[in-house]
Amino acid sequence: MDIFVINLLSAIKRRKFQEQQLSKLKLDYQIINATTISDINNKTYQKHHYDWQRPMQKTEVACYFSHQTLWSKIVKKNRMALILEDDVLLSKHTPNILAKLEKCTNFDMVNLEVFNRKKYVAKKYQPIGHHKLFYLYQDKAGAAAYVLYPNGAKKLLQQQQKNGIALADAHLHNCLELQSYQIEPACAVQLMFCKKYDIKQYSTAISQSFIRYENNNNNNNNNNNIFVFKIKRITVQVKLGLHQLSFIFKSKKRYIKLNNKDFK
Repeated sequence: MDIFVINLLSAIKRRKFQEQQLSKLKLDYQIINATTISDINNKTYQKHHYDWQRPMQKTEVACYFSHQTLWSKIVKKNRMALILEDDVLLSKHTPNILAKLEKCTNFDMVNLEVFNRKKYVAKKYQPIGHHKLFYLYQDKAGAAAYVLYPNGAKKLLQQQQKNGIALADAHLHNCLELQSYQIEPACAVQLMFCKKYDIKQYSTAISQSFIRYENNNNNNNNNNNIFVFKIKRITVQVKLGLHQLSFIFKSKKRYIKLNNKDFK
């Protein structure tokens, strides 16, 4: 299994943190230079301006293409991979979980991380070592640590061709064709959530978000486009609502458990 870490060249402290963490876990990895806003020209940005439910920031577009580049690489190599953002903390059980997931061939995606939101997961599970693997019916956020298989990568790229781009995690979790699973207890957590789970906190230099929000739309354009974005949002919500009806009785909406001792 390949392991890719998305890292901005300027985020030196984060890169060093990941190098130390992954070396300690004895995992082979590749640092992948993240797409930056300077890599996104105005033509590309304007092309995807209407794709999502609101205008996307250039930093968000760049983040999406950082992930999309790796999805394409997985398809080309026909080899599964763990995709990590550089602000994620991994548990000591991660190497064992990855070794077991490498033997699985009937998944599209396995989410390793916990996130500060409830998820719809199956009521039943299959064991994976000392952990549990639940079918993930619906998630809303988080793209910091996930195992993606070639078939899943193809589905994500097909969704882009059909619907355009979105926030990286929204694109990942709104792809209804994706056969997704969730590890519990979670094997990954973003550093900004460490305090919530009583895990050692790290400096803001590696735990703060790099997404920058700018008011880069003039009022006239914003007023003209607001109706379009409202329709898009309503359409997505209706689609997700109907999808939810298909699994409401065989799933449970809850928080994913995390054992903080696994991160010490």
